[in-house]
Amino acid sequence: MPNTEPSLKELTLRGVVLGAIITLIFTASNVYLGLKVGLTFASSIPAAVISMALLRAFKDSNILENNIVQTQASAAGTLSSIIFVLPALLMLGYWQGFPVLQTAMICACGGILGVIFTVPLRHALVVNSDLPYPEGVAAAEILRAGNREGGGNGLREILAGATVAGGFSLLTNGFKVAADSASYWFSAGRAIFQVPMGFSFALVGAGYLVGIVGGMAMLLGVLLSWGVAVPWLTAIGPMPEGASMADFAVGVWVSKVRLIGAGMIGIAALWTLLTLIKPMYEGMKISFSVLRSGPGAATLARRDTDLSPRTLLRVTLLMLALLAGTFYSFISTSGLPAGMAWTLVLVGTLVSFLFGFLVAAACGYMAGLVGSSASPISGIAIISIIAISLIFIGIAQSQGLLADPANVRFFTALTIFCTSVVVAVAAISNDNLQDLKTGWLVHATPWRQQAALIIGCVVGALAIPPVLELLYNAYGFLGALPRSDMDPLQALAAPQATLMITIATGLFASTLDWTYILIGIGGGIAVIVIDVLLGRYTARCRLPSLAVAMGLYLPPSIVVALFVGSLISWFVKRRIHAASGGRPAALSARLAQAERKGTLFASGLIVGESLIGVVLAMVIVVSVGSGGSDAPLALVGPGFATAGKWIGLLGLLAMCLMFIRRTLKTR
Repeated sequence: MPNTEPSLKELTLRGVVLGAIITLIFTASNVYLGLKVGLTFASSIPAAVISMALLRAFKDSNILENNIVQTQASAAGTLSSIIFVLPALLMLGYWQGFPVLQTAMICACGGILGVIFTVPLRHALVVNSDLPYPEGVAAAEILRAGNREGGGNGLREILAGATVAGGFSLLTNGFKVAADSASYWFSAGRAIFQVPMGFSFALVGAGYLVGIVGGMAMLLGVLLSWGVAVPWLTAIGPMPEGASMADFAVGVWVSKVRLIGAGMIGIAALWTLLTLIKPMYEGMKISFSVLRSGPGAATLARRDTDLSPRTLLRVTLLMLALLAGTFYSFISTSGLPAGMAWTLVLVGTLVSFLFGFLVAAACGYMAGLVGSSASPISGIAIISIIAISLIFIGIAQSQGLLADPANVRFFTALTIFCTSVVVAVAAISNDNLQDLKTGWLVHATPWRQQAALIIGCVVGALAIPPVLELLYNAYGFLGALPRSDMDPLQALAAPQATLMITIATGLFASTLDWTYILIGIGGGIAVIVIDVLLGRYTARCRLPSLAVAMGLYLPPSIVVALFVGSLISWFVKRRIHAASGGRPAALSARLAQAERKGTLFASGLIVGESLIGVVLAMVIVVSVGSGGSDAPLALVGPGFATAGKWIGLLGLLAMCLMFIRRTLKTR
C-alpha cells in the first residue's frame, strides 16, 4: 500500500475557510431543496471538485487538503436533514419564527454528537470491513483524479449544470414566463384522474442520482395515489358544491391519501430498521469494546489515529451541558412548575443522547451498505418521534397534564424539538463513516477529518437558522404563512415535517384518522412481501418500500420529474452497454466516465436551481418588506399560464437532450 508523505499539508487555515464557504452555500441550497420537495443532495463530490479547482492555484495544495475540504463541506448535505422535522414547530403554530440560538444549538449539538458517536466504529466498519461505501469510494476516485488533471473538467460539468438550471429557475420562479409543472385532469364517471408533469431541473438531477430502481418505485407510488386511491375516493364521496374537479381531487389527496402514504412510510421504515437489528447490535458491541480498550494515540500510525478518548469524553460532556441549556430555554416558557420543567429538561437531554447513540450505529452501517443518500433517515425520524411521544405521554399522563389543551400542544412541540436533535445525530453519523472511508482510501489522518467535520457542523448550524427564517418569510410553509396576503400555492411543502405533525398530534390528541393510516400499513406490508419475493429470485428487479411510500406521499409533479432523471440514468447506461460491443474493459471505462460526468452535471442542476431559489427568496423578502409584490420580477400575468406550460415542457426536453449528450460524450 503506497504511503502518503507525512509532511503534506492537511488541516490548513485556507482549507477550513474554503470548506466553510462551500458549507454555507450548500447548506442554503439543501435547506431550500429539502423544504420544497423533501430531498437533499450529497455535497461531498461537488465540494471535492470545487476544492480541487480553487486550491490548484496554490502550488503546495494536495489531495489530503482537498479531502479535508470535502469532509467539512459534507456537513451541508447531512445536517440540513434537520429541516425534515424542525419546521413542524411553525406548522404546528408553536413557533412564529426560527429562534436563532435554539435552532443553531440543536443543529450543532446533534451534529457534533453524531461525529463523536461514530468515531469508535471506524476500525470495525471502515478499516476491517468489506462494506461498499459507494459515495465514499466515488469521492476518493474523484480526489485521486483531481490530484492529477481531472479537477477542471469536473468543475466545468458542475458549472454547466448550475448555469442551465439556474437560468431556467429564474424564468420559472422569477420572471414567471415558464411554468414549473403542468397537469391534465379528466374524469371517468365520478372518479377523477390526474396526469402530472414536473419541469424542475433540480429534481431531474436528483432523479439521476436516485437511479432507475428508486425512480420506478416512486412512480408506482404515484400510480397508486392518482391512479387508484384518489379516483376511488372521489368516486365514492360527494363533490362539494362549487368546487372544481382539480380542487376536489387535491383536497381528497391532502386529507386522506397522504395519510395512507404516512402509514406506508411508517411500516416501511420499521421493516428497514428490523432488518438492521443484527448489524446495529454488532456496531454497539464494537463501539463499547473500542472505548474500553482506549488505544493510545502515541503508539498508532498517522492513518490509525482518531480523536482521543479523553477528547471524545470532554466534547460529549460539553454537548450534554449545551443540550440541557437548550432544552431549558425551550421548556422554561411553558408555564409548568419548576420541578416538572427540570424533569423534562433531564429527560429530553438523556433521550436525545441515548436515542442518538442507538441510531448512530444503525446509520453508520446503513451508509456503508447503500450510501448516505439512500439511507432511510426518514425511517429513523418516524421511529424516533413515535418512541419519544410515548415517553412524554407517559410523563404527562402521570401528572394529569394532558387534560389541558395548552399542555397537549406544548408536549407535542417538545416531542418535535427532541426528535430534531436525534435527526441531527442520525444525519451526521450517516455521513461521517462515508467520509472516513474516503479518507482511508486516500491515506488521510482520521482525527483531522473528524475535527473538520465538527467545524462543518458548527458552520452549518450557524447558516441554517437565517436561511430557514429567510425562506419562511419569502414563501411560508403549507398551513403556516407569515402573512395573510401570501399565495398558499407558493408555500414550501416541507413534506416530512407535515408527517411529523400528523404522527405527533395524532398520538397526543387522539385526532389521527387511523383508517387511512392502517390502509397504508397494509399496503406497505404488501409491497414489502413483494420486494422480499423479488429478492429471492433476482437482485436487479427490486421494489424499495420506502421509495413507493414516498411516491404515494409526495406531490406527483415532483415524483414525475424525479422519474425523468432516473430514466436518463437508465438510458445512458443502456447506450453505453450497446456501444461497448460486449467488451468488459471498454464497458467498465465508459460506464465510469459517464457516471462521473452525469453525477457532476446532475449535482450542478441541483445546486443551480437551489441557489437561485435562495437568491429569489432574498429578493421577495426585500420586496414584501417594503410593501411590494411577492413576485417582484414577474414579467407576465396569469393569462400567460398556458404558454408558460409549453415553454416549461420545451425547456425540460432541451435540458434532457443536453444532459444525455454531455454524459455520453467521450471527451
